[in-house]
Amino acid sequence: MKILVCVKRVIDYNVKVRVKADKTGVEKENVKMSMNPFDEIAVEEASKLKESNQAEEVVIVSIGSEPCQETIRSGLAMGGDRGIHIIAEDDIEPLGIAKILVKIVEKEKPDLILMGKQAIDDDSNQTGQMLAALTGFSQATFASKVKKEGNILKVTREIDGGLETLKVNLPSIITTDLRLNEPRYASLPNIMKARQKNIEKIEISTLELDVSKRLSVLEVNDPPARKAGIMVKDLDDLMEKLKNEARVL
Repeated sequence: MKILVCVKRVIDYNVKVRVKADKTGVEKENVKMSMNPFDEIAVEEASKLKESNQAEEVVIVSIGSEPCQETIRSGLAMGGDRGIHIIAEDDIEPLGIAKILVKIVEKEKPDLILMGKQAIDDDSNQTGQMLAALTGFSQATFASKVKKEGNILKVTREIDGGLETLKVNLPSIITTDLRLNEPRYASLPNIMKARQKNIEKIEISTLELDVSKRLSVLEVNDPPARKAGIMVKDLDDLMEKLKNEARVL
C-alpha cells in the first residue's frame, strides 16, 4: 500500500498572530512557521501503518513557496520516504489545492491519502472533501481511529452523538482529528537522514491548471478584547449578577 500524506506550512501554533496594519491579512514575515498540527497527526498515522507492515511507502507532498521544503523534511524525519514539492508563490484556495493534488494522485497512484481535517491558519476544512469528489475515492473525515483489514479500512470518527464507525474501500481519503494519535518527536538521526531523502520539485505552471482565486478577503480583524472580571462580595451578590446582568439563571 502506498500512502500519500498532504502537509501544509502554517504559522506555528505557539505564535501570537498579528493582523497587518491595512487589515488585508496576518503578518507572516519573520514569524516562526511549522507543519499544520493536524497534518503532523496524518504523518504519524502513515508512519505507524508502515511500521506495522501495512504500507510500503509514505510520500509527503506540500504546495507553496521554497520554505515548504522544511515542512516536507519534517515529515520525512517522522517517517516519510520521499517528498514532492509543488512550487507556488501565491496562496491557493482549497479548490485549487484539490485540483493540484488530483494531478499528483494520477501520477503516484496512492492507495490511501491522509491529511489533517483542517489547517489552523484558515480552518477551511474543505480540501479533503473536494479531493474525494474530484478523484471519486471513498472518504472518511475527522478520523479518531484507523484499522486496516485487507482492502478495507475501518475508520472511527467523532460525531455529535458519540462515535461512528465507517467501512471504506481503498483507494480512500482520510482526514485526521486530534484524538487519532500523538505525533512523535523526530530524533536527531532521523532528521539527518531526512536531509538525504529525495524531494521532487514541480513548478505549478507545468500542471496547466486554473487555480485562480474565487474568494476575496474583505477585512481581517483582531478578536474583541476580553473585559476584565469583577469581584463579588458574597454568594447573594454573585447570584444577583448571574441573574440580572449575565442572565444565565
